[in-house]
Amino acid sequence: MHELKLLDRVRERIRVKHDSLRTEEASVSWSTRYILFHQKTHPGLLTAPDINQFLTLLATERHLAASTLHQAKSALLFLSREVWDQEIEWMDEVVSCVCVNA
Repeated sequence: MHELKLLDRVRERIRVKHDSLRTEEASVSWSTRYILFHQKTHPGLLTAPDINQFLTLLATERHLAASTLHQAKSALLFLSREVWDQEIEWMDEVVSCVCVNA
């Protein structure tokens, strides 16, 4: 049987869970950005520090809003857990908020 491509697997898992089209689009977008950030490294080979590195960049250099950062984090958790069946140990140092510029 033909194995689905990565982003097709993301879409399939989201549809199985009956999530919205907008959730699907956002998850595919964040998954794509994450993979490109890590020079197209297979996401099954990436770990919590790799996710943390990407989220830290989004928070510190791209200055994303906390809600957008949360969306990215959720998409990457979904990619790891639901698509690659990898449990990511989330440590306290994983970026969870954006500092507000004064």
